[in-house]
Amino acid sequence: MICVEVKKDGNDEIVGFHCIGHSGYAQSGKDIVCSAVSALVINCVNSIEEFTDAKFQLKTEEESGDIDFLLESPLDDSIRLLLASMFLGLTGIQEAYGKEYLSIH
Repeated sequence: MICVEVKKDGNDEIVGFHCIGHSGYAQSGKDIVCSAVSALVINCVNSIEEFTDAKFQLKTEEESGDIDFLLESPLDDSIRLLLASMFLGLTGIQEAYGKEYLSIH
């Protein structure tokens, strides 16, 4: 199962996330749940890096599927939108394929 932990600040705003695991939906290389989650998460991080001035910490471990992302900069509307878009997509995957493959908390 892929677990995504949402990190929030004192104002209940998303400031990061920790994503770990593999869905187990299908064999490695054919797992559409894993692929979809990876695409959303990696695209969000890349978009924040490319399209904003945000500073952040990023730690990854490819084999375990571990991605730990934490903003160091104040939030702005573009960062909020990119994070909200990622979580909208992740929620859609969870609804379509089930919580046994993707857990968001």
